[in-house]
Amino acid sequence: MADTVEHVDVLIVGAGLSGIGAAYRLQEQCPDTTYAILEGRAASGGTWDLFRYPGIRSDSDMYTLGYPFRPWTGKKAIADGADILAYIRDTAEEFGIDRHIRYRHKVVAASWSSEEARWRVDVVVGDDEEPTRLTTSFLFMCSGYYSYDRGHTPAFPGIEDFGGQVVHPQEWPEDLDYAGKRIVVIGSGATAVTLIPNLAKTAAHVTMLQRSPTYIGSLPAVDPLAVATRKLLPPKAAHQVNRWRSVLFNTAFYQFCQRRPALAKKVMKQRVKAELPDDVPVDPHFDPRYDPWDQRVCLVPDGDLFRAMRKGTASVVTDHIDTFTETGIRLASGEELEADIVVTATGLTLVAAGGITFDVDGRPVVPGETFVYKGFMLSGVPNAAMCVGYTNASWTLRSDITARSVARLWDLMQKRGHTMAVAEIDDESMAAQPLLGLTSGYVQRAAGLMPKQGNRAPWLLRQNFILDLATFKLGDLTEAIRFSSPDKRIRRQRAELDRDLDQLVDA
Repeated sequence: MADTVEHVDVLIVGAGLSGIGAAYRLQEQCPDTTYAILEGRAASGGTWDLFRYPGIRSDSDMYTLGYPFRPWTGKKAIADGADILAYIRDTAEEFGIDRHIRYRHKVVAASWSSEEARWRVDVVVGDDEEPTRLTTSFLFMCSGYYSYDRGHTPAFPGIEDFGGQVVHPQEWPEDLDYAGKRIVVIGSGATAVTLIPNLAKTAAHVTMLQRSPTYIGSLPAVDPLAVATRKLLPPKAAHQVNRWRSVLFNTAFYQFCQRRPALAKKVMKQRVKAELPDDVPVDPHFDPRYDPWDQRVCLVPDGDLFRAMRKGTASVVTDHIDTFTETGIRLASGEELEADIVVTATGLTLVAAGGITFDVDGRPVVPGETFVYKGFMLSGVPNAAMCVGYTNASWTLRSDITARSVARLWDLMQKRGHTMAVAEIDDESMAAQPLLGLTSGYVQRAAGLMPKQGNRAPWLLRQNFILDLATFKLGDLTEAIRFSSPDKRIRRQRAELDRDLDQLVDA
């Protein structure tokens, strides 16, 4: 490890959608701040560079998934992964953010010292994982909440007997030839409904095998109203109009689902029924057991999944797996699905703060025992923030508020001479709730690992962008934050020394 340790004011971990947005807000609001972005992989883009499976795309419109400060000018509102990746990288280049990115720098541990008022951050670099260390006054985690190392695949019985190929979407082989093949995709979430219509273009047949159905909605890939708005208004104005139109529509739809779940379920089932082939019943294949938005609603642009089913190139089976066989999968009903390729679209593996090990003055930080303050700081962890997106809307809506909050907090600390800011809970009786309020399997599996939220502000992570934005602009950002400065620290140390001397004299 190098003898000389480099120091930056703010260290951003992750060069994906969140990290680039965080850097922009830091440059905008705190132009004199030094910062670096550490990216564990060899390229920027995060999710949009990692996943390479056919048809990868957004399940949020680009007017809300895109940055509010840089208009989305692509044709599609529901954009392809390659276009999103190019948008992120172009943004980084346009604002000079790319010059601050250090690739193949994987953060493994971070240790806070109250005496020094800084983080010591341990990093491994390159394939040889050469250890190095940086220090920073503020650590900003923008690495998302799922593992980049592996996805989730259940222990399927008999899978070792299968004579074909098993593929997880997170580890899609570049040379996989699926033309003319029989494919079974296990799962019914966003990845599955994206993959199936794209695989079905050249595969012999694709079967979606699900234990239970998911709510699916269809929207046009190209939004005609957005196109018209862009013809009438300058790019920035059109982007804001389209962004807020999407925010208001999605917020209203979510509230409708929450307040009138039975009616929302009926409406969504009717819309799906109208798009299905006559021989595919809504029940059981598209009749979820839960209410809308208890899990994330899947989006299919232009109804591409249903179109593949109407063509006969894709189908759906709702059943449980008994065992894999040499030629496919035998179901609990006794039916066997023959397959050349099985795709396990069975979810993600969630990790807290990128799986980094933390300690504060030698005390290990257990993320699952912390609470999230205003959606971005962990209780008891000084000078650190974590980016968490919405579960019911696009990631960027929440991540941008987080980035602006961090920049605002850091600017306040600099102006007032504070060297430490830590969110503290003043009521230990506050009830704990899961951070991600979904019943999805990938969320439930990691519920104990993730930080918690409380049952009231400022520890409640609301799934409402409009309220969060109003709170950010009008509310008190620091209502539960304790600040410290060098003068205060020296006075405290002197008081502790005086107390110790008095105790010695008394003894």
